[in-house]
Amino acid sequence: MTKADIVNEISKSTGIEKAAVLGTIEKFMEVVKDSLANGENVYLRGFGSFIVKTRSEKTARNISKNTTIIIPEHKIPAFKPARVFMDEVK
Repeated sequence: MTKADIVNEISKSTGIEKAAVLGTIEKFMEVVKDSLANGENVYLRGFGSFIVKTRSEKTARNISKNTTIIIPEHKIPAFKPARVFMDEVK
């Protein structure tokens, strides 16, 4: 399902214009991205959590050149679904 499909589905079920739904979804995604960029997690009860995980430093190898490089510690965004969400999908 794409963003356009989600917008169409919400618009059909609520009767709100597609442009308004699209603007709301875009703003939601922007708020989530900004929060994660600032190190704040986003919790949506009954849905899940958008969190920032820290990957530790590790050594990687380039097999073709036979060299090793060190990948520094870095942060990545992640999504952890709520138990209710997991139970529905199962």
